[in-house]
Amino acid sequence: MQIEKSLVEITTNIAAIFDSAFVLRKKQMFYNYRAIQYNCQTKAGKPLNVFCVLYKSIAVFCGSRVGGNPIYQLHATQLGQFLGANKIKLIYGGGSKGIMGAVADAVMETGGEVMGVIPEILIGWEHQHTGITDLQIVADMHLRKKIMYDKCDAAIILAGGYGTLDEMFEMLTWNTLKIHNKKIILLNSAGFYDHLIAHIVSLQQNGFLYEDWQERILVVNDVQSLIYALA
Repeated sequence: MQIEKSLVEITTNIAAIFDSAFVLRKKQMFYNYRAIQYNCQTKAGKPLNVFCVLYKSIAVFCGSRVGGNPIYQLHATQLGQFLGANKIKLIYGGGSKGIMGAVADAVMETGGEVMGVIPEILIGWEHQHTGITDLQIVADMHLRKKIMYDKCDAAIILAGGYGTLDEMFEMLTWNTLKIHNKKIILLNSAGFYDHLIAHIVSLQQNGFLYEDWQERILVVNDVQSLIYALA
């Protein structure tokens, strides 16, 4: 009995240590997210932060309108603040309107770097952003997507319309075909993508997917969970 009691105490202590470490890790991530400015390099040139090591740039696909729920724009702004504070370059569609403009503005306001890629045909629709670090105007949609895929280390999908879904599914298809293996995260703000997720589940249940869809795309419900998913 004494041995069993000792084993239980040891197991409990180990669990407590892991729980404490996890809480500390969460607090550290939250601090990095809330920071106004964050320097990825020390004087010795060593990274201070896991995000600086894993991600030099992240593509964000999202709408050029704000949508019908303020949380869409709020999440875009929070994401932009995180990217800018952690010196992760934003690769996005180059527009100044809607959620697209919100994420770019937040990155710039927190001292980050933004690369926009916009096709000529969409300049009138999305209004190219003239206040970002680098704006590339390209010939067509296909070239836009290729540049964004090539330049990013991971992709995040926010609320959006046809174009956002096109970009997400093309990158997801390339992932499935192992053309690349970049992490894809879907931010399901206020359940915006619930119906889409249900349809993807239906695709798998009906035998049209080659593997578990959750191995190719991560779904989160808020920006804090998104940050944990990146790590």
